[in-house]
Amino acid sequence: MLDFFTIFSKGGLVLWCFQGVRGPAATAPVNALIRSVLLQERGGNNSFTHEALTLKYKLDNQFELVFVVGFQKILTLTYVDKLIDDVHKEFRDKYRNEFQQKGALGLLNGTFDFKDDFMRLLRDAEESSKVRAPTVMKTFEQSLKSQKTVKCMIETRGEKPKEKVKNKKNKGSKKDGTEAVAAPSKASAGDKQLSAAGDKEELTKDEILQKNREEFFRRHMKAGEKSRSPKPDTQKEKGKKPRVWDLGNSNAKVLDYSNSATNGSAEACPVEEFDPDMALGDKNREPGRLYDLEYESDDEAEEEKVVQNPSKPSAKKGGLGGMFGMLKGLVGSKSLTREDMDPVLEKMKDHLIAKNVAAEIAVQLCESVAKKLEGKVMGTFTTVTSTVKQALQEALVQILQPQRRVDVLRDVMDAQRHRRPYVVTFCGVNGVGKSTNLAKISFWLIENGFSVLIAACDTFRAGAVEQLRTHTRRLNALHPPESHGGRTMVQLYEKGYGKDAAGIAMEAISYARNQGFDVVLVDTAGRMQDNAPLMTALAKLIAVNAPDLVLFVGEALVGNEAVDQLVKFNKALADHSMAQTPRLIDGIVLTKFDTIDDKVGAAISMTYITSKPIVFVGTGQTYCDLRSLNAKAVVAALMKA
Repeated sequence: MLDFFTIFSKGGLVLWCFQGVRGPAATAPVNALIRSVLLQERGGNNSFTHEALTLKYKLDNQFELVFVVGFQKILTLTYVDKLIDDVHKEFRDKYRNEFQQKGALGLLNGTFDFKDDFMRLLRDAEESSKVRAPTVMKTFEQSLKSQKTVKCMIETRGEKPKEKVKNKKNKGSKKDGTEAVAAPSKASAGDKQLSAAGDKEELTKDEILQKNREEFFRRHMKAGEKSRSPKPDTQKEKGKKPRVWDLGNSNAKVLDYSNSATNGSAEACPVEEFDPDMALGDKNREPGRLYDLEYESDDEAEEEKVVQNPSKPSAKKGGLGGMFGMLKGLVGSKSLTREDMDPVLEKMKDHLIAKNVAAEIAVQLCESVAKKLEGKVMGTFTTVTSTVKQALQEALVQILQPQRRVDVLRDVMDAQRHRRPYVVTFCGVNGVGKSTNLAKISFWLIENGFSVLIAACDTFRAGAVEQLRTHTRRLNALHPPESHGGRTMVQLYEKGYGKDAAGIAMEAISYARNQGFDVVLVDTAGRMQDNAPLMTALAKLIAVNAPDLVLFVGEALVGNEAVDQLVKFNKALADHSMAQTPRLIDGIVLTKFDTIDDKVGAAISMTYITSKPIVFVGTGQTYCDLRSLNAKAVVAALMKA
């Protein structure tokens, strides 16, 4: 039973609608389809789920129409695909002249009486699904097993199956040529083996068994004699010796940074003297500004090569015909078909995969572009390649600009008005740069006048607390309290190792509220997406402390792995959360962007799979190497040949 079937234009004008059951109108699910799929260029799959409904849709690009059918997702209606194709064809054929002659006015002023036709098509589709008989299981007599005899299924011990013997014979025949070359050198060994085989055939079973035992004991005794080699007089001392480096410090006390520190105090994090130019990089930058990601590309229009007849004499003879054929190939006189686009889309898919886009995402993107262009009339003096390429570029830019944009500075100021700290939690797999980029974001927030408390909730990795302590000392050296009216701008809250991360985060947030900090940055331990206990602990930390922003830190080097990481992180947060509406990832920090040249496909994969924005991009080793995503620059790098 269908809930609804609606036909509307891409401009949003509803032409005809069928309501199958009494209940809420189709407005909410169709609006969700438009926002989440059609506007976001995610049309690779022709189905969409909204709450308890499954929506299937079809696009008509020639007349800019959308056909949508909705039904309960617990139902398995096999005739829906046939129905939507039949309705599409019937509606087009019936009102084709009206669309072609009147255009947009035909949509506004036209009356579309389609109920009788639709009911007829619905009955035909339902009847066609009933005609199909269910598949019947094979009887035992029809199976291959019934044709085998009992004798052929019995295997005696020591015998080899016939098929394997045949395969060995075939392998032996293939190797005859190579064995013939090596035959002279191996003749003596072959004679020995043949004589041994002949002796074994003449002996009885008991004699063969006794002979094998004697041979086994002989080998064992030889191996024992070899292992009894005399031990050297000077034995190695047990235990490891510490390596002493030429430029290192042999005094262990100087290198010991594990003393427990008073949380956030300036005494625990003394000011460190170092070269600020090395930590800051660009001297001409504007303090506190988050620059856009830049990419220098040759923005020249690529001239599409028109396929012409390579033979020169024929071109001279039929000069007018050749010119006319070329113009006919360029002028938009026909609509695009799937056969025209398939070769171009196949090349585009391979190009995206080579640029580090996940294979599954590349296929869905090309499928979405094909559905968007199929049936569309080409523009004047355009080729199929340029049309497909332009549509793909538009789709990629749209994907990199998700529905919700995260403005951290605005949200921090809003939290200040409510007299509470703004809490950001960082999560991700091991080694992607969570602590390093947390320090970069801390520096950016300090330059915008906000005080930061870093919560050291990575209580598992050795050196994690010391790493944050070093960053805190350096940030305090760059922004000493004297420059901010005696106020320490960044402090560290830590409780050592082996403690409950959720409890430390809760204490840090409470400490920040009491001390008047503006932002709390929570550093968590790296964990693989398949580790259930660690994912449960992360879900607990997020559920208990309810941060304002949950950022997933991922590196730009990964391809297919990016999809797996994000999907499983979101799934684990949803599964292990006790809340009715679980808290999922809000945004992405893309790190190591300076190491990939133009292979920027990970940005597409991450935003496509989550519909979440990339908030920050890490581009280097200094505190200033933090950028905001520029969608057009990323797409330019992605489309570069």
